[in-house]
Amino acid sequence: MMIPIAAIPVGPIVVLAVLIILVIALIGAYNGLVTLRNRFKNAFAQIDVQLKRRYDLIPNLVETAKGYMKHERETLEAVITARNAAMGAASTARNDPGDPDAMKGLVNAEGSLRGSVARMMVVVERYPELKADKNMALLMEELTSTENKVAFARQAYNDAVTVYNTKRESFPTVAVANMMGFRPAQLFEIVDPTEREAVKVSF
Repeated sequence: MMIPIAAIPVGPIVVLAVLIILVIALIGAYNGLVTLRNRFKNAFAQIDVQLKRRYDLIPNLVETAKGYMKHERETLEAVITARNAAMGAASTARNDPGDPDAMKGLVNAEGSLRGSVARMMVVVERYPELKADKNMALLMEELTSTENKVAFARQAYNDAVTVYNTKRESFPTVAVANMMGFRPAQLFEIVDPTEREAVKVSF
């Protein structure tokens, strides 16, 4: 025997409908956060590719300079030390780009590396023969190209992080984010104004 629709209490139907809508909204919010988190992680992977390329270039740059800058050992060693520290920080960030502490560590290490390379380039200016070295010129051209690619990749990453953070902080998604452990993501910003310019050397 079928129960007439009019005989079903309206209250339970309304409650059920609200629950269904709520569940759909929560699933949508969760899936949206996952999608945006994967986007910024993928964007960081593009930065990582360029950082690795730069880390590989720096030892060759130092080795080439070493032949001419025999009295600048401290400057050259500082570059390698900063490069190794940046590599370690990049490895940590690579494992979890969403970890704000890991990203801050990478930002600081990258700032130190850029500062060390910039100081080495200032010293290079004092060695005309080094500036005339074809291998050095090629390495510097490659380094400049890589720096530009890092900058573009960093911008794409920061854009993806901004979209994710905005979504994460919006209501009602913020409730899902807090319940499911979606942490705020850290922008990859160069905080020291003196570090904002790319390394430049005139050859």
